[in-house]
Amino acid sequence: MTETVRDLDRLLREMRAELAPGSYGYVTLEAIPAGLDPLLIFREAEGMTLVLPWDQAAPFDPMFPCRLITLTVNSALDAVGFIAAVAAPLAAAGISCNVVAAYHHDHLLVPADRADKALALLKAMATDAAAR
Repeated sequence: MTETVRDLDRLLREMRAELAPGSYGYVTLEAIPAGLDPLLIFREAEGMTLVLPWDQAAPFDPMFPCRLITLTVNSALDAVGFIAAVAAPLAAAGISCNVVAAYHHDHLLVPADRADKALALLKAMATDAAAR
């Protein structure tokens, strides 16, 4: 099993941002129709949120066309400050991000038209952290 990392400095040094192919959209549905392959399903009191590949989301009037950036460092679920540190330069550049903490990695859903800029900022951040 790969070691999980909790130390913020190490998380930033070892972080590698990878942009997944394709784009996604957010929809809310009562049930998941057959044939859909959601990236994410989250149940809220108001309804079920799905993040779907854009072509699957299109018939459901999707919101927030986005791209997925995975931070490949194996971040511990109880690591403190990592997402705040990553979100700060994105916020300063006016780039929103929706964060998903999964078992092995953190994932950012960023506006599709700003994904390249977000990726460049995250890569620069990792390079700067590694140089310290």
